[in-house]
Amino acid sequence: MMKKIRILHVAQAAGGVDRYIRMLLKYLDKEKFENILVCSQDFLEEDYRGLVDSFERIEMTRAIGGNDLKAIKEVRNLIKKYNPDIVYAHSSKAGAIARVADIGLKNYCVYNPHGWAFNMRCSAKKKAIYTAIEKIAAPFCEKIICISDAERQSALDKKICKEDKLQVIFNGVDIEAYENGVHGAVKREDLNIPDDAFVVGMVGRMSPQKAPDVFVKMAKQVKEKVLNAHFIIVGNGNQEAEIRKYVEDNGFSNSLHITGWVDNPMSYVELFDVACLLSRWEGFGLAFPEYMMASKPIVASRVDAIPNIIRDGENGLLVGVDDATGASKAVLRIYQDDELKNRLVTQGMEDVHNRFNARRVSEEHGKLFETL
Repeated sequence: MMKKIRILHVAQAAGGVDRYIRMLLKYLDKEKFENILVCSQDFLEEDYRGLVDSFERIEMTRAIGGNDLKAIKEVRNLIKKYNPDIVYAHSSKAGAIARVADIGLKNYCVYNPHGWAFNMRCSAKKKAIYTAIEKIAAPFCEKIICISDAERQSALDKKICKEDKLQVIFNGVDIEAYENGVHGAVKREDLNIPDDAFVVGMVGRMSPQKAPDVFVKMAKQVKEKVLNAHFIIVGNGNQEAEIRKYVEDNGFSNSLHITGWVDNPMSYVELFDVACLLSRWEGFGLAFPEYMMASKPIVASRVDAIPNIIRDGENGLLVGVDDATGASKAVLRIYQDDELKNRLVTQGMEDVHNRFNARRVSEEHGKLFETL
């Protein structure tokens, strides 16, 4: 019997990273790999039953501050306790903590930023700080995994590390789980949406990155042309009050439905006629393969990694960042043209099976871990 390769995962931000790790672990070969998760208070142990051999929770916060030193010390103690073959750090905060904690210990270190912090829309000063941190930390790991070609390119542009340290492993979605799962769990009437309504939706936090403000401006313009249009935002976030105020001021609050945080976003995606994500920056955009898997035509912003996934006119329509008018025109094009809609959906379905399958994400990780 071969000795299993022991991997210690370190993760701070829940949300997309949490979904990613669960999917990765589900399809990683249990015969070959043993997994330990060291995560922040935002993760739930029951989500990882049957996926990890050990689960450890420590206090980690997103902001940079004094408690980082405590977190580094705790992570270092856990690395010593479990003595893994590979330490795998997920997203920028855990990436910094784990790489510092791992200095001088005998193992391989892999880091996946899940979207570079310096590509966020923030002040030049913040960008410079994030870039500096990544450059300083880069020598303390063997491999950096990029979730798209755009991410890899921006690492090279910013001279984060040498090219041979970077490896692209495209994100994926769990197609099998979705196809074998329960469909139609949420009905339009549950949200007071008429059956014959034209429904446009988005899945994403109501935060500046996901541009819910652009989504509702687009919605207003679509509503002027399509009277029975309804709009769904699947998510929660700190911009909710201003989003609600905008739709109220513009007189269509009965047509906007905000679900808040849900643990079955796909059940809501099934209600959409058109699926949008108009992000201002995006390391990958896991919502896109999810939309494709649910056979939805897509309208997306042309930014960062999105054109790696959405090819304009083939598997979706691309519009400029912050261009609510362009987005509303794209949505109306799909509304009016069934042939276009069907073409986008068919190509999207093919792409999600060929390019964005979670099994492939795990297989590529498995190969990387074995070569290390």
